[in-house]
Amino acid sequence: MLILAFPDYLSQAQRLASRLDVALAEVVVHHFPDGESLIRLPPSLPEHVIFCRSLNQPNDKLIELLLCATTARELGAKRLTLVTPYLGYMRQDIANQPGEAVSQRIVGKLLADLFDDVLTVDPHLHRISSLDQAIPIKNAISLTAANEVGIFLKQQFSHAVLLGPDSESKQWVAAIAESIGFDYAIAEKHRLGDKQVEMVLPAGNYRNKSVIIVDDMASTGRTIAKATGLLQAAGSNDIYAVITHALFCDDAYDHILKAGVKTIWSTDSINHPSSCIKLDALLAAAVKSII
Repeated sequence: MLILAFPDYLSQAQRLASRLDVALAEVVVHHFPDGESLIRLPPSLPEHVIFCRSLNQPNDKLIELLLCATTARELGAKRLTLVTPYLGYMRQDIANQPGEAVSQRIVGKLLADLFDDVLTVDPHLHRISSLDQAIPIKNAISLTAANEVGIFLKQQFSHAVLLGPDSESKQWVAAIAESIGFDYAIAEKHRLGDKQVEMVLPAGNYRNKSVIIVDDMASTGRTIAKATGLLQAAGSNDIYAVITHALFCDDAYDHILKAGVKTIWSTDSINHPSSCIKLDALLAAAVKSII
């Protein structure tokens, strides 16, 4: 096997290679002035090649994966595995208006055509129950960072309340809370637009308690900021946030901190100063299970 890493995700790929005791080479990526990508792989490849790259800001990366996978096949690779801790384009699973592209299905088919295995972490799925419904291959593997997040939080707090921002987070938040013996609550959220949300906290005593807002991703930061304001109104001034995928678009990170969150932690699925929860052990175990 060989792991092929990209400059934007090199340190994570190196940790994965170390866990697997597998050689690593870096994909050469050059961007021309007009935005086109030039890709260069090692000229000699083993039969099994693992590409490691998260698909935040996915448009250029998807084209580059297309170039990489096609070239790897031409160079003799027989099995291609994609380890992509953050998998983009999973939210649009239906056409909300006539003529809309269902990007989950389209991108999922593209990845299925390119790769034999796709491994990701906590993908943002709504109306489907398994990843292979979006990526129609046998080894479309959805992992969860719940255990890694739980272990990290237990190291920071003797006890706290975990708050999930919406019903979709309940199963994940409940699993973390149960594994470390923390209480949890789930808010009710209605999204009105990209940066507008309405939210209601469940009944409970939050006064003078440490509360950790737990979410699978943070994009605009408005959901976490809204929850923070409600918690402050309910008497909590010791508020934190832990996120699997730290997208943090535009002013999101600063917006959350200004809302009153003391500290934000995230996994290293995406490079960010808050990324302190490592996923290499989780990913390595999953790779070993399929080889």
